[in-house]
Amino acid sequence: MAQFTNQATLTYSGGTVTSNVVVGEITEVLSVNKTALSDSYTVGGTVTYVVNLINDGETTLTGLTLTDDLGEYAFGAETRVPLTYVDGAVQVYADGVLQPTPAVTAGSPLIISGISVPANGNATVLYQATANAFAPPEGSIVNEVTVSGGISPITAQATVTADAEPRLSITKSLSPVPVAENGQLTYTFLIQNSGTAAGATDGIVLTDVFDPILSDITVTYDGTAWTEAVNYTYDEASGTFTTQQGQIQVPAATYTQDPATGIWTVTPGSVTLVVTGTV
Repeated sequence: MAQFTNQATLTYSGGTVTSNVVVGEITEVLSVNKTALSDSYTVGGTVTYVVNLINDGETTLTGLTLTDDLGEYAFGAETRVPLTYVDGAVQVYADGVLQPTPAVTAGSPLIISGISVPANGNATVLYQATANAFAPPEGSIVNEVTVSGGISPITAQATVTADAEPRLSITKSLSPVPVAENGQLTYTFLIQNSGTAAGATDGIVLTDVFDPILSDITVTYDGTAWTEAVNYTYDEASGTFTTQQGQIQVPAATYTQDPATGIWTVTPGSVTLVVTGTV
């Protein structure tokens, strides 16, 4: 709501007089809010944003432009942009009805133009962006949208926070290849974590059915010998190997930002499980 003042001046042969000051207000008929469908993100993952425009006026507003800074932040004397618009992802609805695709300039900032909001109605603009290599693996992204075009510019922000959960992957290898009949075969499991630490309460369980079945197995975990029934179970009749719940715990990843480029690098935490037996 904008306030304005006005005063008149009257000049005549006897001098000059001024009127009283009148005060008025201009009520903004358009309001905007912005939300993300998920309040968290992962690097490389997609965030969906929803911008709602509400027109309380009696006249349709046309030719509006949405400008999104895509989370731009200062990096030394420069800036970095942690979100990349997903090409073709924009959808616009007016009073719930899908509208023709608007003009989009995909860059930094993202510009969506040609938006109309019905009188006493609303328009909803949906679009997606990917968290890129400039997105902090820890922390948050705050991005702002500005609506302009025939109105006083108005803004809205949305904040998404880096996903604070373990993100595990597993790679299995074997040696030797080939293996002689009645020879020793070793399976190596590399478990990596690109997220927060995975502890005992995360209940990690590794299960494998060895084919061919191994006999007389030995198991080590990061170089430490494991004991059957305490750390794992193994059924030599079926070849089923299962770790006890919570015995595998994987440290958190570490994150570094290149001081020259601003690109984040993720170094996963890892543990190694080795199973050796006779074929």
